[in-house]
Amino acid sequence: MFDLTGKTAIITGSSKGIGKSIAMQMALQGAKVVVSSRKAEMCETTAKEINDACSKTEGEAIVIPCNISDKTALKLLVDETNIQFEKIDILVCNAATNPYFGSIQDIPEEAFDKVMNNNIKSNHLLCQMVIPEMIDRKDGSIIFISSVGGIRASTVIGAYNVSKAADIMLAKNLAAEFGKFNVRTNVIAPGLFKTDFAKALWENPEILKQSTATCPMRRIGEPDEIGGAAVFLASKAASFVNGHTLVIDGGSTV
Repeated sequence: MFDLTGKTAIITGSSKGIGKSIAMQMALQGAKVVVSSRKAEMCETTAKEINDACSKTEGEAIVIPCNISDKTALKLLVDETNIQFEKIDILVCNAATNPYFGSIQDIPEEAFDKVMNNNIKSNHLLCQMVIPEMIDRKDGSIIFISSVGGIRASTVIGAYNVSKAADIMLAKNLAAEFGKFNVRTNVIAPGLFKTDFAKALWENPEILKQSTATCPMRRIGEPDEIGGAAVFLASKAASFVNGHTLVIDGGSTV
């Protein structure tokens, strides 16, 4: 039920961290995956690692660099994937931005706009580009990587949390509108994970101590603990899961 052989997946922000974990696990289940981020060299390194790991499976990885803030680049990502793999079955919107740490009252307008454009608008644009072909095939899975920040407040990353809450509602609306075409949209909401993206949080001793103390498992997450959940949501095992937000945080929000 978790087999993804014959499926093609775009994973944004997949050269490292959570995105890399998702790309690797989907490829190990037989999917053809597109590794994408701004830096082509890092993508190439990740794609080679995936291809080496999948030498005995149907899975494979190619690289299509993309800056998610650029609509033209997003279209090129979709078009080039269709040229090389002929279809897009799975879209994982993982790439995101958080350029500001501090009170939401003090965030510069440019930083606020960047968060909203990269974290929510880019996902919306990609969905507009891929959903029509999914509707035609009556099959598709879209996964947004949100955050527990989308369901609770923060005094230091407020704008980021607002954008992640928007991701959750975008997924619900897409699920409601396109579920009748067998196009499913779901969300993964990680807690604090040891990624470069969240370094400002877990490298802060006070924040790390608080996070681990309030987590029933008394630790933060590792990127490889997300990949399997994404495989589940993309596979037949989740064929009746639509509009759901899967929280992966060691129980911190229970």
